[in-house]
Amino acid sequence: MKNFVFISPTFPRTYYQFPKAWKQIGGTSLCIGEDPYESLPQEMKDATDEYYQVQSLKDYDQVYRAVAWFAHKHGKIDWLESNNEYWLEQDAKLRTDFNITTGDKSVDVMRYKLKSNMKAYYEKAGVPVARYHMVSTLDEGEKFIDQVGYPVIVKPDDGVGANATWKISNEKELKNFYALKLTTQYIMEEFVPGRIESFDGIVDQDNNIIFRTSHVFPNPIMDIVNTKDECCYWSVRKIPNDVEELGTKVIHAFNIKGRFFHTEYFRLSEDKEGLGKKGSLVGLEVNMRPPGGYTPDMMDFANDINVYLVYANMCMFNESLYKTSRPYFCVYCGRRDKYHYVNNSAKVYKQYGQAICMSERMPELLSSAMGNEFFIAKFETEKEMNEFVKFVYAKEKVKVEAKK
Repeated sequence: MKNFVFISPTFPRTYYQFPKAWKQIGGTSLCIGEDPYESLPQEMKDATDEYYQVQSLKDYDQVYRAVAWFAHKHGKIDWLESNNEYWLEQDAKLRTDFNITTGDKSVDVMRYKLKSNMKAYYEKAGVPVARYHMVSTLDEGEKFIDQVGYPVIVKPDDGVGANATWKISNEKELKNFYALKLTTQYIMEEFVPGRIESFDGIVDQDNNIIFRTSHVFPNPIMDIVNTKDECCYWSVRKIPNDVEELGTKVIHAFNIKGRFFHTEYFRLSEDKEGLGKKGSLVGLEVNMRPPGGYTPDMMDFANDINVYLVYANMCMFNESLYKTSRPYFCVYCGRRDKYHYVNNSAKVYKQYGQAICMSERMPELLSSAMGNEFFIAKFETEKEMNEFVKFVYAKEKVKVEAKK
């Protein structure tokens, strides 16, 4: 393989490492984005052999012409990817139109784009899932709630992350929801109590998992988005046995090939009739791309590897360079501008500078889910990690003046 087209290499910021890794192992790295070439950081310029600017990545004709130019100049396109949820369907259409034989085509991609379609694959793998109803009329919604009770979760069937997702807890909220002018198909699910744990990694071109890890999300992203609260999650050093066993079955059930994957599960915090006992797993959703934000970089920090090179070698040679003892917990702490923290960034660095791997302002597009500024740090023990989280999130006490 030679020619690799990467879509939107400047978002998130570290995604330039995908074309960089391809170039490192001898491929031709071709990128398409909206940013003018002159505005690209030097690391992005160094990562690509050729960059094609379009006015809008949403304009399929422009992106099509960019790929056509690359094919005309460099020959057959061997791999095309964005690793971005927003562009998955467009990626698939480009592969179909240019007869790119690697990666999913348009007919395949919807099996993991629609939330309603995902459930069948979880069930095929033997993983229970929440009951659901495709939103239609208020009467049908009330019939569904008669079966499962309040609260229920509503979200777009074809949605990105936790956007436009919320909990409905009573009849008034239900009627308010049905009064909205919805522009897309929604799905309604029974509420599942528990924290989210993920099974993430890379699968090769033969559906073999060549890299695996797991993350814990103590607070639902839905709640973080809706309340604009803090976002904290971490990778674990030892993947729980049930997460690895069921996660592996889910990946084989989907039969995905040559991709990153991010699969999510509820760890039940109480017994849930029809789903399982406290502590068992319930399937939530899948994303057949890297977990959001800078999670790929967290994979690097936690494992002392370069996950971008692992991916590139899988694409070009269908082989794995993955070797690690999983030496660290790696934690993400997103802070909010609305809070007054005891320890400013300087104090955090003074106390934990050797452990901090990455820290900066979060791009506006990701801030609703991930906070306004963040720290990513790695630790050998869970105790050290928890002490860091406590230090980062310590808040000043707000003085309340007594009424005269």
